[in-house]
Amino acid sequence: MLLGFVRRADWITTLKGYSYSRTDGHLQQQIAHPQYRQWKTYWVQVEGNIDQTACDALAKGVLLRDGITQSARAQLIAEPEVWPRYPPIRERKTVSDSWLQISITEGRNRQVRRMTAAVGFPTLRLIRTAIGPWQIDGLKPGEHRFASTDNFKR
Repeated sequence: MLLGFVRRADWITTLKGYSYSRTDGHLQQQIAHPQYRQWKTYWVQVEGNIDQTACDALAKGVLLRDGITQSARAQLIAEPEVWPRYPPIRERKTVSDSWLQISITEGRNRQVRRMTAAVGFPTLRLIRTAIGPWQIDGLKPGEHRFASTDNFKR
């Protein structure tokens, strides 16, 4: 079964990173709907030096105005090699920034941004790197590739 294509969404949406296109509604539902618990993974640049304590809080779930989030996977990462952001984020000489990788199975509105803000580190940049088994794996902005469902568990 062919999954259509996966593309970098840099000029299509405000969320940079991974997107997909598919005409099979059932598979689309399994990829996108929270009940199927597909992990969505993001690289997140935050304001300030995020620490392991904040990552542990994100992993346990944080209280947002619409309830407590489900457990996530969160870890500190070195600054990844990514394309320049346009427009660039504001850079402040007195406030540093840092990066983490976070994976969630929910899909609440602006969830990752609200989660990092809830632990005291506002999101500056958000890049989705994977949905379930599909990853951007070196795709450059504007590139795409065809992917199969061979590694997708139904």
